[in-house]
Amino acid sequence: MIYAMIDIGSNTVRLAVYHIDGTHIEQVMKKKDTTVALASFVKDNVMERRGIERLIYTLKEYLRFLRIFCIDHYSAFATGSLRNCVNREEAIEAIRRETGIEIRIITGDEEAGLDFVGATHDLEETEGLLVDIGGASTEIVHYESGAIEKKISLPIGSLFLASSCVEGILPVPAEVESMRKKARDIISTAVFEGAQGLPVCGIGGTYKGACAMHAALGRTGPMTREDIDGLIARFGAGRKLSEADTILLMRSVPDRMHTVIPGLVIASEICGKFASEIVRYSDSGVREGFLYSEVIG
Repeated sequence: MIYAMIDIGSNTVRLAVYHIDGTHIEQVMKKKDTTVALASFVKDNVMERRGIERLIYTLKEYLRFLRIFCIDHYSAFATGSLRNCVNREEAIEAIRRETGIEIRIITGDEEAGLDFVGATHDLEETEGLLVDIGGASTEIVHYESGAIEKKISLPIGSLFLASSCVEGILPVPAEVESMRKKARDIISTAVFEGAQGLPVCGIGGTYKGACAMHAALGRTGPMTREDIDGLIARFGAGRKLSEADTILLMRSVPDRMHTVIPGLVIASEICGKFASEIVRYSDSGVREGFLYSEVIG
């Protein structure tokens, strides 16, 4: 069966197409619209009409694509992009009226659980921390022996930090420190017993970008907190970038140049909070978790 997932996030709106064969899933294609940036249309927790209309336009384009290829099976969900908005029901109704798409709002708790199912399906470690840094929220899951010990959703994300602390595309040192303080204050509310010193499995754009930058610097193996802090220092120093660093940034994170350092600040502070040194990246997350849990069963 061919099944499509529409993932409405704060940074991007993605259309991912999967081939499902029994209990095996394979992503065969992914499209993303990075121009939506829904978080930029949210003022005082209200989604502006312009943001709703921009989202509707993108969803209509995705529907047109699905119809061309006769893909009838699909689901659409939204995470922090809509769930934190006080007018989310108005937005969902407008989308339903204009496109016929039923949007499911994934709660922070559900998102953390689906992240776990998707990312750990083929993970080797028996215990660790799963971290998903989104644009408006961050989910942390402590897992052991294939089961969730505790999960939490925090109201902080890469786009949130970028919008509230950074004036330009890349932060200067004072802005990095401001982001660290804000991230540390929020992350400090996450209380996990027995989770110190565990490896981190990171999912989402921040970790994907960090992994690409890490590889572009000629480094192999998993990242460490030192590697993450090194990237923050390299691209958050407030100095003119060298030609090599400019090329590295543009090649590695062309769509996330303004959010990758804020996201890495969150990643660094999470490592500090839990004394985690090893950080690995998983390419599977909430979409794959949704398929395993809601479609395959």
